[in-house]
Amino acid sequence: MAWRVAVPVVAGVVVALLPVPDGLSQAAWHYVAVFIAVILGLITEPLPPSAVGFIGVTVAAAAGLPFSEAQRAAPGFRLPAEAVRWALAGFSNSTVWLIFAAFVFAMGYEKTGLGRRIALLLVRSLGHRTLGLGYAVALSDVLIAPFTPSNTARSAGMIYPVIRHIPDLYGAGTGQATRELGAYLMWVAFATTCVTSSMFVTALAPNLLLLDLARSTTGITITWTEWFVGFLPVGVLLILLVPWITWRLHTPEVRESAAVPRWAADALVAMGRTSRREAGMGALAVMSLALWIFATAVIDATLVAMIAVSLMLALGIVSWEDILGHRPAWNVLAWFATLVVLADGLNRVGVVTWLGHGTAAWLVGYSPTVVMLWLVVLFFVMHYAFAGITAHATAVAPVMLAAAAGVDGLPIRPFVLLLGFSLGIMGVLTPYATGPAPLYYGCGFIARRDFWRLGALFGLLFLTTLLAIGAPWVLASAR
Repeated sequence: MAWRVAVPVVAGVVVALLPVPDGLSQAAWHYVAVFIAVILGLITEPLPPSAVGFIGVTVAAAAGLPFSEAQRAAPGFRLPAEAVRWALAGFSNSTVWLIFAAFVFAMGYEKTGLGRRIALLLVRSLGHRTLGLGYAVALSDVLIAPFTPSNTARSAGMIYPVIRHIPDLYGAGTGQATRELGAYLMWVAFATTCVTSSMFVTALAPNLLLLDLARSTTGITITWTEWFVGFLPVGVLLILLVPWITWRLHTPEVRESAAVPRWAADALVAMGRTSRREAGMGALAVMSLALWIFATAVIDATLVAMIAVSLMLALGIVSWEDILGHRPAWNVLAWFATLVVLADGLNRVGVVTWLGHGTAAWLVGYSPTVVMLWLVVLFFVMHYAFAGITAHATAVAPVMLAAAAGVDGLPIRPFVLLLGFSLGIMGVLTPYATGPAPLYYGCGFIARRDFWRLGALFGLLFLTTLLAIGAPWVLASAR
C-alpha cells in the first residue's frame, strides 16, 4: 500500500519542483503536477478512483491553481467562492448525469431480467452449433450495449453468467475439449464487448467523457447518431468477424449439441412469461434509442435519459431505494464529475494550448491526414500502459486533442470520432485494459499466454480495420 501512495505523491512533488517550461505560469505548472499525481493515483489506486479524483480537485481548488493572475485581478473576483464553484462544476455537467442515468438503465436491464432473457432467446435460437453460439453471444451484447455504459455490467454482469456453464451442456466433459469450447465462448464475449463499446457512444462511459473533453477543447459536438453512423461499417464487420476468427483460432472439438438450446429453453420457462416490468423496460429502451437517434435537435440526450429514469421509477421498474443503493452509479458520478473538472482545468490554465503548439511544431512537414492517423495509432498503443480506459482518456485525450488542434488543415471532427472509436476496441489489448478483462482472464478457460497473444492479434485487427475502413468513411462523411 505504501508504494501506491508514494508514487503519485512523489511524482507530483518532483514535477512541481522542476523548472517551469517557457509559455506556462508557475500556477499552471503546479496544476500540471497535481494532474499528473491524480493520473498516477488512478493507475496505482491507493484509494478508489473517485476518492483520488476528489482529493485532486480539492487540492487544486484550495491552492487556487485553476485561476490566472488576470482572473484574480478582475473586479469582484473572490478566490474562495470561485474555487468552490470550480470544484463542484462537474456535478452540473450534463454528460456526467447522462452516464449516471445510463447506469440506472443498466440496473433496470439486470433487475427485470430483460438482459438475461435476450441472451437466452438468442442462445435458444442459435446454440445448436458452437459457431452459432458465438454469434448468439455477440448479438446479445449488441442488443444490450446502447443502454449500458459499463461493459463490466453488460458483459461480466449479464452475458458471462449465461455462458459460464454452457461448455458442460455440450457434453465436452472436463478435459481439454471443455477448455477449448470455454476459451472460444469467453474470448468471443470479451472481444465483442470491446467492439460494442465503440459502436455506441452510450455503451462505454469514457466515450461520453472524451466527447465532453473534445467539446471543451475544440468546440466540436458529436451526436449519438453521428457516432453510430461513423463506426457502423467498422462495427458490423468486426461483429461478423470476431466469432468466426475466434472459431478458426480455437476450433472446439465438440461443435454441435442439442442440450444447449434445451437448457436455454428450460431457463426461459423458469423465468416465466415476460413480466410487466420487463415489457416496460424494453419499451423505455426503444423510446430512448429512438429519441437519441431522431430527436437530438429537439431534446437533449441527457434529458432523454432523465425522462426514462423518471418513467422507470413511476412504473415501478426500479425503486428509489434501488437507485440509492446502486453504488457503482454513484461512484461513477463522483468519479467523472471530478475528472471532467480536472481536465477542464488543463484548458483553463493554458496547458492544452501550450501542448498543442508544441506538438504542432514537432509535426511540421507531415500531411495533416498522416498526422491524424499517427495520433490515433499512438493513442491506441499507449493503452498498454493504462489499467482502465477512463484513466487513459483523462490523461491522454486532452494532449491528443490539443496536438490535433494545433496542426493546420487537420480534420478535427473526423479525428475526434476516430479517437473516440478507439476507446472501446483498445480494451481488448491486455488483461487489465478494461473492466471485464480480469474476469475473462481469470475464468480458467483461456490460458494466460493465449490471452496476451489474442489481445495483440485482435488489437491489430481492430486498429487496422478502424484505420483502413473507419478513417476513409468518416473523412468522406465530413466533406
